[in-house]
Formats: sequence, C-alpha cells, structure tokens
Amino acid sequence: MTGNLILADVTRQFGETTAVDRVNLSIAPGQFVGVIGRSGAGKSTMLRLINRLVDPTAGSISFDGVEVTALRGKALRAWRRDCAMIFQQFNLVDRLDVLTNVLIGRLAEHGFLSSMAMRFTDAERTMAIQALDRLDLVPQALQRAGTLSGGQQQRVAIAKALLQKPRIMLADEPIASLDPANATRVMDGLKQINTEDKLTVLVNLHTLDTARAYCDRIVAMRAGRVMFDGTASQLTDEVVRDIYGLEGLAEFNEAVTSTAARRTGRVWEDA
Repeated sequence: MTGNLILADVTRQFGETTAVDRVNLSIAPGQFVGVIGRSGAGKSTMLRLINRLVDPTAGSISFDGVEVTALRGKALRAWRRDCAMIFQQFNLVDRLDVLTNVLIGRLAEHGFLSSMAMRFTDAERTMAIQALDRLDLVPQALQRAGTLSGGQQQRVAIAKALLQKPRIMLADEPIASLDPANATRVMDGLKQINTEDKLTVLVNLHTLDTARAYCDRIVAMRAGRVMFDGTASQLTDEVVRDIYGLEGLAEFNEAVTSTAARRTGRVWEDA
C-alpha cells in the first residue's frame, strides 16, 4: 500500500485554452479510478500533469506528502519511475523482442553506460519473465514487438511499466484502438495488478460500460472540470445526461457498441 495522491486547484492553460480547470482530487492508496469525458475534456492533460510530462499553470500535486510539482532533476526522474505511464500508442521498440522491451522498464535504475549497452542482470530478466507471465505473454517473449497484435503490444507496455516497480500507474486511453476482446484482456490485466499489488491505478476511458465494470471510482470531466466523482453505481445514465446532455449520452453509448469506431481511433481522444 502506498500514499495518497492529491490534486489541489490544479490548472493548465495552453495559450487562451484552459485544458484543466481548478481540479481538486484526493485519491486513496489502492483505488482503481476511471476518468471519463468527451473529446477535449482534459483527461489526457490531467494524467500528464500527474506524471509531470507537463507542468501546471497553477495549483499543486502531491503524493505521499511529497510536492510533485516542486520536483526537479534526479528527484523528478525518480517520480516518473514511481509513476508509471501507459500510452494508447504502446511506446514499444518494434524491432526489439518483447523481453527486451519489457526490460527497458529497468533502465532508470542503470547508469549511462549500462543503459546504452542494454545490459540487464539475471534477476532483472527473471522479473521481466514474471511480468510477462502475469499478462499471458511468455510464449511471445522472443518475438519482435512489431509483429504482435495491438492488444498484445499494450500488455507488453503494461509489463514494461511493472518493471519500474511503480507506486502508482497511469493509463491514457489504453484500449481506445483495440477490439472488444483485446480491450477486455488489457483491462483485466490492469485490474489484476490493482487487486494483487494494491497499486493505485488511474485510467482514462472512453466508454461508460468499461468504467462501470472495472473501476471502484469514476471521475467525469467536462471542459477541464470535474463534473462527477463517485462510485460506478452512482454514475447512472441520468447523471451522465445531466452532465453531458442527450448528445453526450448517445456518444458514450455509441463508443460502447461501435467496434469500428474503436479500430479507427474515432472515439473520444483528448487533444
């Protein structure tokens, strides 16, 4: 079990656009939190703020009592190791085999020369195999990452994140481009890690059904603001209609049923 993640009046502006607007959240250790919202709602920007890929214009982010927004240099690199980030685009090296891609998650623990030479210990290789085993990918360990399906590549990305030994895991639209079967396997993997490792997981999602099925808590955003924060059972269609209107509810339902939309990446991706 690890510490609380606290966002206090967090704001991020890009020119005249306010992508995240005075967000206040307190996330307890071990929660599985789904963040939902229409395109441009601020979901992706909020995760990037937490990981410090972008800095807030105002407000503060802290974790386990440490002011994340004040971190610089080595301390910031350590935070990005502790706060693992999984992207929609997988971020794998296609020409390298799966095992090596997973081992890249250990590079933050290596010196410059060791990192450049991609030298890993036997203990690290064992860790990588164990991570792949948890995600049913051991048979693909020596296969080039670029030859895998999208769902397999996303599970490799999760295994790589596990090797960072993170204290919190962020996933930005990890299933947006996947078919329903692969999306289920990816979400099952994230939920298993959350349950077995007691690891806090924040995941941006584009469908209500997925959020309700997997998440202990759902945060709904609109125009950079948190419009709902509660349990899955509290997020009824009526609540969604109140927040987003009839058009927004229809978009959510379309995202659930339209596999073709998922495959073309047409559904609800943040700028």
